[in-house]
Amino acid sequence: MNEWISLARDATQAAQTYSNEVREAVQARVAADPALLTAEQHAVHGFAWVAASVAAMEATADWCARGEVSGRIGKIEELTLRIGFGEYCAQLVHGVQMSASEVVRPEALGAEGAASVFGGDPAVRRFLVEGSTAATRAEFARLLSSGARPDESLGDETLDLVREQFRSFTADRITPRAHQWHMEDDLIPEGVIAEMAELGVFGVCIDESYGGLGLGKLAMSIVSEELSRGWICAGSLGTRSEIAGELIGENGTVAQKAKFLPGIADGSILPTAVFTEPDTGSDLASVRTRGRRTKGGDWRIDGAKTWITHAARADLMTLLVRTDPDQPGYRGLSMFLAEKIRGSDSDPFPDDGINGSEIEVLGYRGMKEYALGFDGFAVADDALLGDAEGQGFKQLMRTFEGARIQTAARAIGVAWNAFDLALDYAEGRKQFGEPLTRFPRVSDKLALMAVEIVMSRELTYFAARQKDRGNRCDIEAGMAKLLAARTAWSAADNAVQIHGGNGYALEYPISRVLCDARILNIFEGAAEIQAQVIGRGLLSA
Repeated sequence: MNEWISLARDATQAAQTYSNEVREAVQARVAADPALLTAEQHAVHGFAWVAASVAAMEATADWCARGEVSGRIGKIEELTLRIGFGEYCAQLVHGVQMSASEVVRPEALGAEGAASVFGGDPAVRRFLVEGSTAATRAEFARLLSSGARPDESLGDETLDLVREQFRSFTADRITPRAHQWHMEDDLIPEGVIAEMAELGVFGVCIDESYGGLGLGKLAMSIVSEELSRGWICAGSLGTRSEIAGELIGENGTVAQKAKFLPGIADGSILPTAVFTEPDTGSDLASVRTRGRRTKGGDWRIDGAKTWITHAARADLMTLLVRTDPDQPGYRGLSMFLAEKIRGSDSDPFPDDGINGSEIEVLGYRGMKEYALGFDGFAVADDALLGDAEGQGFKQLMRTFEGARIQTAARAIGVAWNAFDLALDYAEGRKQFGEPLTRFPRVSDKLALMAVEIVMSRELTYFAARQKDRGNRCDIEAGMAKLLAARTAWSAADNAVQIHGGNGYALEYPISRVLCDARILNIFEGAAEIQAQVIGRGLLSA
């Protein structure tokens, strides 16, 4: 066995022991009073970041071990492992970055002794001393400049073919036009959507009996990653179909499945997710939009929703409303499959009882965001998902794992986009007679970008595999989303820095990628909410 793979296994075991000791320390602090989960957020969230970092190490070690068995481990994979473990071990010992200005240190977790023991572990010590060094980063950067990339094979011919197909499509149909669409604030053209539909983007996880590909969440992750490598909006087009497809596939009646799933799979039905309200954000228990049954048996919807993506051009809304005001919190919520007329530029919301106003945004522009108002909007009597009132929140919760895995995959694609642009610019730009890649602070950035992208990618794939096996993976999906979103923002920020002043110019695509990357720490659960969910889940386990 490769020496560094063996050391990674030992270091991962030591990291898991350290994470468990952090868990015990934080649990002792908050167990007496559930309210302390909020009062002690720095420690609770810090533990979540520690656990996510350790999970990424474990996934990366497994990636290398699988690669060795398949004969796919070379120098660049070894350096990825060495640098990644060197960086993450150092963070665990000295402090994990939760945001640009927030570092959680072992002392804040009551784990300074455990951190010292972890740092003294022989395998961990090797990574601290010989892992991420100036020499290893420089060698890794040289390999990247030569065109080498860490192994990305899935060990499955079908999945590898999916990646190849969507990488080719993205390079040909998305990347060359993405910046123009962004600058002109255009919707992704319907012709491109039709091409994506032909490739199966909207039915990746929908059962073959309904016209989908039936491939699972790992395939969905690859598709989302490759499309987002061209433009996040292309990768995100499938998100609403993914959410709607899973909601209907898992909870719909036989008639609802037959009516909607084939159209979602072939792209003729474009769904949108209508959950968030102006004053609720992540607090879905406070949803106030009302659904009232009429004497004729159908429903009327009244209320306001916001941050609704692709709302005007959608044909179907998965709509979360309160149908029983006497039931507090989640219990009074129901999910509707509310059909609407697809809007146009001149008349974005032609239906009676619904109006919308566009929310202008920094990035993520290709589908547009809207605030919606409902005033007696009519919904059919058979539109209640699963014909089950009061089950909306439970139905939605089951989709969060897949949605967060897909968001993590989008973040990986955005991060690779930032890396691609940064490397291309650094190789072509000369300062003081040398290309930028010859300067260590630039090559370090490129090396560390690629390393952390791989680690986040492998954690995302691990969560997807768990989901495909039918295992509960809400914690793993949350960790993947948490870490990948940070990776995307860091990569985009460093890529702008490599571009220098040109990175701040709108004409350069990296300016778009920076704007697009920023949203990843917010939607599908803001980083703080995500860390709270992870910390609370692990502390109560």
